Amino acid sequence: MTPKSSIYLIPTFLDEHSLQVLPAYLLDAVKECEVFFTENERSARRYLRMLWKEMVIDGYEWFAIHKAEEDVKNVFRQKLREGKTIGILSEAGCPGVADPGQLLVAVAQEEGAILKPLVGPNSILLALMGSGMNGQAFSFTGYLPIEPAQRMRALKELENESRQKNNTQIFIETPYRNNQLLETILKTCRPSTYLCIAANLTAPNQSIRTLTVGEWKGKLPDLHKQPAIFCLLGV
Repeated sequence: MTPKSSIYLIPTFLDEHSLQVLPAYLLDAVKECEVFFTENERSARRYLRMLWKEMVIDGYEWFAIHKAEEDVKNVFRQKLREGKTIGILSEAGCPGVADPGQLLVAVAQEEGAILKPLVGPNSILLALMGSGMNGQAFSFTGYLPIEPAQRMRALKELENESRQKNNTQIFIETPYRNNQLLETILKTCRPSTYLCIAANLTAPNQSIRTLTVGEWKGKLPDLHKQPAIFCLLGV
């Protein structure tokens, strides 16, 4: 009987110059893996070589996750049935949490594989921890609509839900649209609503700042092309 396959969900850095935030036991997991499914094979190879300089990269099987189309899921399922030890990596943070990987994990659950999610940096939790907002009740929305009217409507809905339920609303944006999002927040939300801007998390220039929308006016940071995450609390 083929032994059950083990699946390691391997976190990656949020900032490539801040490897010290990664736990040492990630290397032990990497050394056990035989197959890797990655969001981006090139950057995953580079990352793993940073963790383990002696790693013989071509000694492993590599597959791209993409959006976990049927052919990728079928290959993944076959590797599970072969009893392979598999590593899943996304581009930043934790696979399956606001990052690709969850569809492969769902296949692993169906097949009865052993899931081993590993500890590592996650921008959602780091921003929430540093925000001073409600950490008992919170919601992650992901990306807001791009179209201006839809975006304003979405922000109003998040703000109203936060006020009614006293929960923290967390969302992100593509870095090159951060400044436009911030301007829309200032135009849309109540002056008393709290906004936390968490940028460049774990990097030397990390910044986590919470002010009311009214207090942010006239002092917004320039976040163009900088990784950032936003927390909102209506009062």
